[in-house]
Amino acid sequence: MAAESGRQFWKRSAKLPGSIQPVYGAQHPPLDSRLTKNFIKDRSKASALPMKSKKASSFHEFARSTSDAWDIGDDEDEDFSSSSSSLQTLNSKVAEATAAQVLENHSKLRVKPERAQSALSDVSTNCKVIKSSSEAQLSRTSEEACVRTPLQKQQSLPLRPVIPLVARISDQNASGAPPMTVREKTRLEKFRQLLSSHNTDLGTVVPGRAQDLIHCHHCPFADELRKCSWPGVPREVRPVTWRLLSGYLPANSERRKLTLQRKREEYFGFIQQYYDSRNEEHHQDTYRQIHIDIPRTNPLIPLFQQPLVQEIFERILFIWAIRHPASGYVQGINDLVTPFFVVFLSEHVEEDVENFDVTNLSQDVLRSIEADSFWCMSKLLDGIQDNYTFAQPGIQKKVKALEELVSRIDEQVHNHFRKYEVEYLQFAFRWMNNLLMRELPLRCTIRLWDTYQSEPEGFSHFHLYVCAAFLIKWRKEILDEEDFQGLLMLLQNLPTIHWGNEEIGLLLAEAYRLKYMFADAPNHYRR
Repeated sequence: MAAESGRQFWKRSAKLPGSIQPVYGAQHPPLDSRLTKNFIKDRSKASALPMKSKKASSFHEFARSTSDAWDIGDDEDEDFSSSSSSLQTLNSKVAEATAAQVLENHSKLRVKPERAQSALSDVSTNCKVIKSSSEAQLSRTSEEACVRTPLQKQQSLPLRPVIPLVARISDQNASGAPPMTVREKTRLEKFRQLLSSHNTDLGTVVPGRAQDLIHCHHCPFADELRKCSWPGVPREVRPVTWRLLSGYLPANSERRKLTLQRKREEYFGFIQQYYDSRNEEHHQDTYRQIHIDIPRTNPLIPLFQQPLVQEIFERILFIWAIRHPASGYVQGINDLVTPFFVVFLSEHVEEDVENFDVTNLSQDVLRSIEADSFWCMSKLLDGIQDNYTFAQPGIQKKVKALEELVSRIDEQVHNHFRKYEVEYLQFAFRWMNNLLMRELPLRCTIRLWDTYQSEPEGFSHFHLYVCAAFLIKWRKEILDEEDFQGLLMLLQNLPTIHWGNEEIGLLLAEAYRLKYMFADAPNHYRR
C-alpha cells in the first residue's frame, strides 16, 4: 500500500534521456527519502565489493530506478487530498531526505559534527524550512503539514538564517557578508562615474553578442563598462548596468526616461492584446505548461512562491511564447526570468529579497520590474533561440562541442565517462538548456551573468567554456565514482550550495583560460 501511495506522488518520466525532467543539483536536491537512503546504502555496499563486480547499468535502467520529485503536479487532475496523514508523513520524509543530502554535501567541506547534527535536527523537527516544489503542491491540500514563517535565526547557528543556504540570494560569499572593502568602494565609485556620463553610446547590442561593439573604436564607454563589469558588478548599480549591457536601456542619459516609458507601455500593450488568448484552445497547452512550471521555479526561495510573483512570471512567459512562434515556450525558459526579476526588484528593496513581500511595492514599481524583466529576457533569448527551436539543435551542437573539448583538456575524465557508458547529453543537456541555473545557487547565477553580459557571445559561446571548467572542477569526485549510477547521481547533485563570488570568479578565470587556448584554434578540441 505504501509503495502504491509513493507511486502516486513520485511519477517517473517517460521523456527521452537528456530532457530537463530530472531536476536535482544545487537548487533541487533529491527529495525522495527512499532514493536518498537506497543511494547511500548502495554506495556503501559497492565500496565493499571487488572492482570486477561493478558494472555499468544503462541510462534507462537508472531512470526507471530513480523517482523524480520534479514530476509532481504534471497532472492537474490528480487528487492529492485523499489522505492528510500520508501527506504529513511524506513531508517529514522530504525534510529528512533534504537535510541528509545537504549534510552529505557539506561533509566534503569538513563541517563540524555538532553543527551538522544541529542542522539536521532543526530541519527534521521543523518543517517550516522546507521550500520545495513538492511542498508547494502538497501544502495546498494540507495546511497543517507546514506553515511558512518569516525569516528567523537558528539557535545553534546564531548568524545563519533558517532559510537554506542554497536559497540565499545575497551576492556576498556564503561564508558571510563582510563590510565593503576599500577596493570595492573604489570600484563602485568608478561605476557611478561611468554611468553618470552624459553621452554613453552603446549602440545596438544583443546580450552575448557584444563582439561587434568590443572592437568599435568610437564608443570607449562601451568598452570600459564591459571591462569593469566582467569581474562582477556591484549590487548597488547592477540594475542600470544590466539594462545597459543588454541593450534595453538607452545609453544616452537624456533618452533613458522616455525610452523606458515607451517600452514599458509597449509590453503592457502586448498584455492587453494577447494575454486573454491563453484560454483559446490552440494556446491552452502552452499556458498549461507555463502554469505548471512556474511553482517549480526556485522552489526553495519563498519570493517565487508568492501568487503575485507567479502571475507576473506567467504573463512574461506567455507573451514571449506568443511573440516567438518558432520556438514557443520550452521548459527551462522559466528559469531565465528569475535573475532579471531579482536584480530589478533589488533596486527597490533594501533588505534581502528572498523573503520580501512584493505586495508592499506600488503597482507602478511592479509594472516596471515586470516589463524590464520581459525585455531583458527577450534580448538574452535572441542570442540563443536555436537552443529552443524544434529538436533544440543549438543545445545538441553545444553538448557535442563540450564532449570534444573535454576529450582534449582532460582525456582521463572523458575516458572515465566512456568506460561507464555515461553520455554527455545525460547531464550536460540541462547545463545548456538552463545555463547552469539548476547547478548553482541563484546568487551565483547573477554573478555569472555579470560576466556573460560583458563577454562577446557570453550566453551562446563563452558558456561552453564555463561548462567545461565546471566539469573539470569536479574531476577528483568524478574519477572516484566507478559505476554508472554513482556518476549520474554525482553530476546531478554537485555540491555547490556553499558557493559565492570567490568560487564563481575562479570558475570564470579558468573558463577564460580555456577560451583563450581553444576558441581560435578549433582543431585543438577536435580529434
